[in-house]
Amino acid sequence: MTILIEPSGPRALRIGDAAPNFHARTTMGDVSLADYRGRWLVLFSHPADFTPVCTSEFVALSAAAPRFAALDCALLAVSVDSLYAHLGWLAAIQQHFGVHVDFPIVEDSSMVIGKAFGMIGEGALDAATMRSTYFIDPHGIVRAQTCYPATVGRSVDEMLRIVAALRRVDAHDVVTPAGWQPGEPVLRAPHQDAASLAADAAPGPWFHRLCPDPEASGR
Repeated sequence: MTILIEPSGPRALRIGDAAPNFHARTTMGDVSLADYRGRWLVLFSHPADFTPVCTSEFVALSAAAPRFAALDCALLAVSVDSLYAHLGWLAAIQQHFGVHVDFPIVEDSSMVIGKAFGMIGEGALDAATMRSTYFIDPHGIVRAQTCYPATVGRSVDEMLRIVAALRRVDAHDVVTPAGWQPGEPVLRAPHQDAASLAADAAPGPWFHRLCPDPEASGR
């Protein structure tokens, strides 16, 4: 049984909103979203167990799990399938691909979580279009989100890049340019007033000033 502890209201979640807390059964025991406070979390939905695209994603995410862990980021999956379907699917993935999925899959058969997060519409009869991803920071705030159709699989590398970029801008007064990867130059944060702009003697145009990745020295 899934219990929504903090309803999100009448609209879909947006960046900057607090992620609605919930308590639900998973393949690794009961879980509350609040259990993940203090670290980053990627909460992602998939349309259905035993489907080709979703299977490919779970194999890829399982292989990348150590890379998420290195970013102090947990993975939490959710779909409308029953707990027993989840367990059967994981056993089949282990049998056919030799992959052990070591992150929980939430049972959301009532679609309570899907509707609270805006993954599916309030009037939806099923979750066939669910392939949403929410990047939630250690304070429980949604910092980024992506949504794909049921027919297109997500890029695990892009999921990792988003987490790394969010961590970098939180830790330092920088922003990340297009296609940024850890270790590459970042951009200085934009000026917020005329005085700081006038005092800035850094080379390059004031609106686009590259600088070394502050955490690149340890690489």
